[in-house]
Amino acid sequence: MVIGASGQIGRPVVAALARDGWEVTAASRGGGRDGSWDTGVRVVRLDRSDDGALAAVVGDGCDLVVDMVAYDASHARQLTSLADRIGSAVVVSSVSVYEDGKGRGFDTAGDQDGFPVYPVPVPESQPVVAPGAASYSTRKAALEQELRLAEAELPTTVLRAGAVHGPHSPLPRELYFVKRNLDGRRRRVLAYRGESRFHPASARNIAELVRLAAARPGARVLNACDGGAPTAAEIGTAIDAVMGVETETTLLDGPPPGGTVGGSPWSVPLPVVLDMSAAERELGYRPVVSYADSLPETVEWLTGALRDGDWRERFPVMARAYPGAFDYAAEDAWSAEA
Repeated sequence: MVIGASGQIGRPVVAALARDGWEVTAASRGGGRDGSWDTGVRVVRLDRSDDGALAAVVGDGCDLVVDMVAYDASHARQLTSLADRIGSAVVVSSVSVYEDGKGRGFDTAGDQDGFPVYPVPVPESQPVVAPGAASYSTRKAALEQELRLAEAELPTTVLRAGAVHGPHSPLPRELYFVKRNLDGRRRRVLAYRGESRFHPASARNIAELVRLAAARPGARVLNACDGGAPTAAEIGTAIDAVMGVETETTLLDGPPPGGTVGGSPWSVPLPVVLDMSAAERELGYRPVVSYADSLPETVEWLTGALRDGDWRERFPVMARAYPGAFDYAAEDAWSAEA
């Protein structure tokens, strides 16, 4: 059973498992079906907040549960309460659980001197934030903690995903460059000299990790990212190449000079690059797609989505996270003064 099957990661996960011969039940709030799925995939509606509904879908039992939408300790307990009916599980977490040696993490990143100083690359042994209910990061840490406590009854592979990308994303970071190109903005500004690195994770590569973990059940925590971590400038150049445009980039030595000018969804002062050697060693993981090779389908999907209306309405999560992403007036004013 795949929970969150109609989401960005769920769609390729269902397809990958079906290709491997699994009899897949695709569970989602809407009960929708992706056109790429095998006709043998069973679809069901599932309200994740309803404990009884989850137990009913699991029924007499299943060999594997893949959970894309588990968010906190209560969701972990939902799964572990059904341990006698589930063979093993794969649960998607986040790299946001990591903290550095001074207790800094994603929750402190916006504070003065609060951005975490991670090793490059970050191994799974890196400390994590204290579990709790205060934030996305602490809730994910609580999710992981609960799953580890029950690993003897329910062997679970936890996948800590990086900056997820691909079609059907509620927060498509690539929109930053795609929309600018569609709007004819041939000049852009990038903070930190465009060298920021926030390790991307293709939904298709995460699906490959799920597929491999499904075939090798166990209690483990693994990073889930692409094979490489391109810089913000390299991402912009790669998107330009897909769209067939040429741009000029002004590189700033430091952070955005006030406001959002020069900021992008990848603009971080220090690298966030994850170590993928454990996944390679334990599961034989090899990325099925590189970041650059994944871009054409993402660009095509975003271009089509932008035809349907205002970007804020189409991607409200993105709009809340980066409200000034396309403040062209502020950028032009800064450029004129500079």
